[in-house]
Amino acid sequence: MLQDIDSANNLVELFLKRADEKGDAPFLGSKRGGQWVTQSWREAAERVCLLAESLRGLGLKPGDRVVLVSENRPEWCIADLAIMAAGCITVPAYITNTTRDHSHILDNSGARAVFVSDEKLLGPLHPAIQTSGLVEHVIGIEDLHRHQSGSFDYHSWERMTSGDAAAARKAVEERLAGIGREQTACIIYTSGTGGAPRGVLQHHGMILCNVAGAAEILINDFGIKDDRFLSFLPLSHAYEHTGGQFLPIGVGAEIYYSEGLEKLASNIEETRPTIMVVVPRLFEVLRTRIMKQVEKQGKFANYLMDRALIISEAGRKRLRDRPMNFILEKTLRPKIRARFGGRIKAMVSGGAPLNPDVGTFFEAMGLTMLQGYGQTEAGPVISCNRPSAGLKMDTVGPPMRGVEVRIADDGEILVRGELVMHGYWRNDAETARTIVDGWLHTGDIGHLDEVGRIVITDRKKDMIVNDKGDNIAPQKIEGMLTLQPEIAQAMVSGDKRPYVVGLIVPDAEWAVDWAKANDEKFDMKALQDLPAFKSAVRAAIDRVNQDLSVIEKVRGFAFADEAFSIENEEMTPSMKIRRHKIRERYQDRIDGLYRG
Repeated sequence: MLQDIDSANNLVELFLKRADEKGDAPFLGSKRGGQWVTQSWREAAERVCLLAESLRGLGLKPGDRVVLVSENRPEWCIADLAIMAAGCITVPAYITNTTRDHSHILDNSGARAVFVSDEKLLGPLHPAIQTSGLVEHVIGIEDLHRHQSGSFDYHSWERMTSGDAAAARKAVEERLAGIGREQTACIIYTSGTGGAPRGVLQHHGMILCNVAGAAEILINDFGIKDDRFLSFLPLSHAYEHTGGQFLPIGVGAEIYYSEGLEKLASNIEETRPTIMVVVPRLFEVLRTRIMKQVEKQGKFANYLMDRALIISEAGRKRLRDRPMNFILEKTLRPKIRARFGGRIKAMVSGGAPLNPDVGTFFEAMGLTMLQGYGQTEAGPVISCNRPSAGLKMDTVGPPMRGVEVRIADDGEILVRGELVMHGYWRNDAETARTIVDGWLHTGDIGHLDEVGRIVITDRKKDMIVNDKGDNIAPQKIEGMLTLQPEIAQAMVSGDKRPYVVGLIVPDAEWAVDWAKANDEKFDMKALQDLPAFKSAVRAAIDRVNQDLSVIEKVRGFAFADEAFSIENEEMTPSMKIRRHKIRERYQDRIDGLYRG
């Protein structure tokens, strides 16, 4: 299996090989009319080849960019592979993009064609297409209302995926012979935590290198058999694109597509996945919900949860813990596993740092948690924890197969290997700053522990340097704050200042309970004006301060007007806070915490 991945010249070649091996076995699953339905590897391969030849029939040439705007669904995977099979370059775009975001990507990439899933997503996209003047073809996965098109033509999915499948397959195979690992597969735009998104040139070998490294971990640590991935994170994000799409293709696994966050819990129970690729924020939410549900089940359930956490923190290997471990395996842990479908081998966290307490909690509940590390510029996976390397929740594991890592004099993590991007699209200056002598400068600060696992301390550019020159890692403090039941979100500040302050978004469920207990009407803005409410949040911050050094302690705080979200542009689609946007909005409020 690894040999196939290593020897593949491109991603489509690997897919077609797996499709030939798997034949009529189920590959892509989605919910239609309230029922889960699947299409086989053979059916998917036929559609990929037919769609690729239809794209060529529209006049698209090798290297042309094709934007893909769709929620996670089987057609996303088929369109992505077909674009590459046509010799073109996929440009994934977030479904949360505004017209301005779409305009930037269309103009910057110079896309000639666009896939869009439905009329709703066409809404903000259509004016961007009109103003770009570059797009010649719009392909609707579902039926689209034919707006006045001007210079572009509409095409239906049905027509684009019909024809002579055998002839299409032959044409695709001939074309694939000329597509090597060095050729660009896609341009993935970074989610823009610090400004306008930049297009990362991801070549076929970059993603294949990632897939091989991740597949080796699955094979050696968990075994490959009847595996099923539940795709939840946006496929327009490099983490899901590689880990949630091409990794399962590489190991011949099924992919089921979640219906979204509001139905994720039921989708997990229904599809019974073996692998889930998730961001830390979701784990934090799930941890909070599980803890609240266990708390409501009485003293014995709470006692079991406490014992599980104590054992997990001690490593679950002490002889004296065996009797309690036996009890936990018969009582608490099976109930928790059942909520995740009962077949989970591992849940992989990436996209942002995972608080070690969150990882320890899920380990205590009997679920294997692996924390990965990387960035879009590296395919995106650089390293990953795994049982065989010794799971340690305050590390992100050793570098993956084929990845070199070294630490620069200033503590920055540098990476080299086939997984490193070829550069930023049409941005030579930024490329030269980011890749020096073949080494990718990640912008992350960290070190290697005694056995070679990477320990991340913070983002280089996010590091707070106070007025005394001390370096403070904001993500560590924010992660600790948001583990408190009173706090849903937090951003700390203190650059060139005498101390650290925080901007806090209270947890809505906790606030409702607090209002009831204190005979107050629930109105978040009104509650924030109450001294008692503010004191309760202050108490939560003080609990965190007990575990922080003097320079890290949060001395003052203010409330945000609303939750940080994708809609108000204060979070990226991968659930990272956009510090520059939050500072723009709340700078006066933050400055006020240093007065008087």
